[in-house]
Amino acid sequence: MLKALLVAAPQEDGETAALNMSGARITGELNLNHTVVKHPVWLDGCYFDVVPECYGLRVPELSLSGSTLPGLRADTSRVDGDLNLSKCSIRGPLQLAAAEIAGSLVMDNARLTNGVATVLQLNHAVIGRDLKASWLQVLGYSQLEGAQVSGRVYLDHAELDASTTSVIALNAHSLSVGSDFHAAYLRANGCVDLHSVRVPGQLDLSYVDLSRAQHTTVALRVSGAMIGELRLRDFQSIKGSVDLRYTQLEVLHVSPPWPGTVQLNGLTYSELAPSNPVEHRLRMLEGDEDGYVPFAYEQLAAAYRRIGDDRSALLVQLAKHRRHRTTLPWYGRLWGYIQDATAGYGFRPLRAAVLIVIALLVVAWFSTRVVLSDISGHAELGPADAPPLVAAIVSIGTVSGVLIGGILAGLAKFVRARGQNESDIIRARGQTDADLIRAQAEMKRAEADVIRARMGLPSAEPVSTDPSAAAGAGNPQNLPALSGNGDGAAGVAE
Repeated sequence: MLKALLVAAPQEDGETAALNMSGARITGELNLNHTVVKHPVWLDGCYFDVVPECYGLRVPELSLSGSTLPGLRADTSRVDGDLNLSKCSIRGPLQLAAAEIAGSLVMDNARLTNGVATVLQLNHAVIGRDLKASWLQVLGYSQLEGAQVSGRVYLDHAELDASTTSVIALNAHSLSVGSDFHAAYLRANGCVDLHSVRVPGQLDLSYVDLSRAQHTTVALRVSGAMIGELRLRDFQSIKGSVDLRYTQLEVLHVSPPWPGTVQLNGLTYSELAPSNPVEHRLRMLEGDEDGYVPFAYEQLAAAYRRIGDDRSALLVQLAKHRRHRTTLPWYGRLWGYIQDATAGYGFRPLRAAVLIVIALLVVAWFSTRVVLSDISGHAELGPADAPPLVAAIVSIGTVSGVLIGGILAGLAKFVRARGQNESDIIRARGQTDADLIRAQAEMKRAEADVIRARMGLPSAEPVSTDPSAAAGAGNPQNLPALSGNGDGAAGVAE
């Protein structure tokens, strides 16, 4: 009877038919496989004894809000409006694989439970607007692999528990989102896998509580993704590692407390937020599961240089060398300690210069004491004693001058080379801007020629860059030039 109402409902001229039922108990089988329904269907607050079969269903709009179902099979279905499953209680699999929903998929406050296998199947589904699933509760494995959402995804305050069925709570491989992905206060028992997702806006994972499954070490995987801004701050708990390898970000918004272990090799970002001390960010790099990862330090130093914070970039480079020192044999570590103490691995030349000057003063002091001790043995200072004293003083002065001069010359070359690089960058940018302006001018002239051609007018002559030609063009009648003696008016009259 219900299928007859859906397929062949009576309709008066000038009216739009619709089916609106609330609180009904549907005991028989509802088979709508490959059925085309031409009017909206609202079955809110209904109770289904048998799983509705809606494979390949075509319907303008479908609402099952507040209903209780043993499952729903609607793979490859097409909804021209919204599919409303808010506040539903579904005790079996919700199958929407390859479904096409022109509007929004609404699952706010829904509860999905399934003893085994996958409970939510949205793989390769296409959603024209938003995926709204705030406060969603899922007991089982959720799959959004290859899905496309043109608008936003809302998973705020959602609870995903796959502890009894799978090691992965949410599989969203290659998920494509048109705007933002909001998942603040998300709670998951099992891995949240966002590998290769595309989120041009913001991926908000603030205040999350994530726990890895028993057979895996990863609690959150966002590897190989392209994201505008990743917000991973003030999380409640992350029990497991966070995998961010080979992900491209515009903004990385991370603040303490840091995850226990991370994987950062290949992670690139242009900007860091918020403004935390560099020592705090280095702690996250020290927790990398892969050990010493040079790329992570270079990326962090580059981010600080990009905003002009050379001091923080220097500290990152020092931390990189010190971390690398821990991977060397004992003699390599010893040489590393010497370099760190004397010159800061070459990043603190002033310390090296001070140590050299101190060493020279000590040598001079000992040398002077030796010379004076020899002289004190003589009652008088004779001509024979002058050469050793003069030679010692001249040698010490010469060596000190050469060393100090070499250090100052090296610093001067470094500053000059740095300034030259900056001037080359500015000159290259200026040349690029000039080429761009010149190309725009040529495009404008070409457009003007097209307009003249359409109006039957001759094309404009290109402006010559020859100064003599420009002067000739400014005096087309070869008029006599005004004399420079102040009698220009008389000269013209003649």
